[in-house]
Amino acid sequence: MITPFDGSVSGQVLRSGTAWVGDVGELAKLDFNHQIALEEGLQTFCLLPLSRGNRVLGALCLARLQKNAFTQPDVDFLSQIAGQIAIAFDNALAYRQITELKDQLTQEKLYLENELRSEMNFEEIIGNSAALRKVLRQVEAVAPTGSTVLIYGETGTGKELIARAVHNLSDRRSNAFVKLNCAAIPTGLLESELFGHERGSFTGAVTQRIGRFELASSGTIFLDEVGEIPLDLQPKLLRVLQEREFERLGSSRTLRTDARLIAATNRDLGAMVGEQTFRSDLFYRLNVFPIHVPALRERTEDIPFLVRHFAQHFARNMKKQIDSISSECMNALIRYPWPGNIREMQNVIERAVILSRGSVLHVPSTDLKSRVPEAGDTNGFATLEDMERKHILSVLEQTHWVFGGPNGAAAILGIKRPTLQFRMHKLGISRPQRPIITRTPTQSN
Repeated sequence: MITPFDGSVSGQVLRSGTAWVGDVGELAKLDFNHQIALEEGLQTFCLLPLSRGNRVLGALCLARLQKNAFTQPDVDFLSQIAGQIAIAFDNALAYRQITELKDQLTQEKLYLENELRSEMNFEEIIGNSAALRKVLRQVEAVAPTGSTVLIYGETGTGKELIARAVHNLSDRRSNAFVKLNCAAIPTGLLESELFGHERGSFTGAVTQRIGRFELASSGTIFLDEVGEIPLDLQPKLLRVLQEREFERLGSSRTLRTDARLIAATNRDLGAMVGEQTFRSDLFYRLNVFPIHVPALRERTEDIPFLVRHFAQHFARNMKKQIDSISSECMNALIRYPWPGNIREMQNVIERAVILSRGSVLHVPSTDLKSRVPEAGDTNGFATLEDMERKHILSVLEQTHWVFGGPNGAAAILGIKRPTLQFRMHKLGISRPQRPIITRTPTQSN
């Protein structure tokens, strides 16, 4: 039975923190729904506050079939019982809160461990070009404000690094930076990833899950590829931005978050609004402070710094010594348009370090041809991985699949045998099986 708080007996007890005793006739005067009481024949009521310290947690309602049935000794005794119930109730609430916090900490720990395992540790923003300095000035301006930031840029330009810089320069830097690639999560699971779910809320929900907005509370949530969020989920994201409220899937309990949102996209959200594939109100809420991250071809002055950084990083990981790069090779890297931006450069330099046999970094010219025809490629062009796979296969065939030794494939490629095996595994290269020759037994005449 639900009754209004104002004007009700329970409201009076909760406000005053004192017991109330009266008969059924007085309930009507206090705006209490007494129809059920009349049907059951109840005559006298006693409402006791469930108090713990200075807090009133609720009210305990007792009733009897006789009139004037609650004496003062009864009320005193029942008040002691109400005190014990209040302790148990308060402990249950505290246990629930502790359990939820423990679950949240556990999931935060797992999330951060996964982040550490997957993080490439290229958190430095490297370069000194005018285009990059403009971006960094914008980062410095918006970071302390707590405003929503929308980062634009082509794939591979380093939008996540800019988002991390905003977080690290804000007063939230001691709290979590939680990221989610909206394009990498199946549409049916994206709502659960964002807002969490309760056990049994859908098939496969065997445990409670805390969403990214809950994990990022007091910190920053970074939504990459925000343009991939489906239309039916966009109103819920808009609500979080406007009201700071959400519910887990399968729960009616409203939760609050003060997570700061940084979003990123390589799509034209304004054009998507015109095509009605992205909500205009959500676009305006996201587009509070837009930052455009320039493509690598727009900041060619930074290419030598990035090449040296990646070369030193991979050489250190592979226990190789790379001291220099020829001016001819560096000029070729500067002239290359880098359609995949910094991410493509990272892969090119990693491969170059693997293939360089001495202390001078050598980048094969084939790696700097963005459009190389290759049979069997659905786009008509070979990828860098295709070219690397072809090169390693050619060396393996020349050495008859001998890995080690002075004349083995690893020595010819200028890398160690474990590195070769790692690259083969990554590229899906395996030794071809020898044909099985069966012999037919000869029959004697």
